Amino acid sequence: MKDSIARIGWRFVLAAFYALAGVLHIVRPTPFLSIMPAWVPAPELVVMLTGWAELLGAIGLAQPVSRGLRRAAGIGLALYAVCVFPANIHHFALDMAKADHGFGLAYHIPRMVAQPVLVWLALWVANVIDWPFARRKG
Repeated sequence: MKDSIARIGWRFVLAAFYALAGVLHIVRPTPFLSIMPAWVPAPELVVMLTGWAELLGAIGLAQPVSRGLRRAAGIGLALYAVCVFPANIHHFALDMAKADHGFGLAYHIPRMVAQPVLVWLALWVANVIDWPFARRKG
């Protein structure tokens, strides 16, 4: 699979997104701690480690030297997006249980839809998958 201009551009957009998220997890953990499900052990450590995972994934995506490292970063970020989905669902449930519905459906529904898109995007920009842009042979 060849890197198109679109794939390269989206790779840097995704890397910037995860780099910013990683920094925020590390320097301002309070909002992330507030949505952490109670069953997660050592929540402060988990938030810090997720921040580092995001930063390392962003660096892996953005680096220009190793396609293998970019692929590993894409797979790692896709798995990361799957793993944090329970926290997003928990946050959705917490907000909807509030009298004022917190951030509301206009925030949470797009966030729920965005999660599988982030999984796909991480895999696509890292050249792990080509779907749905691959041309059929035959």
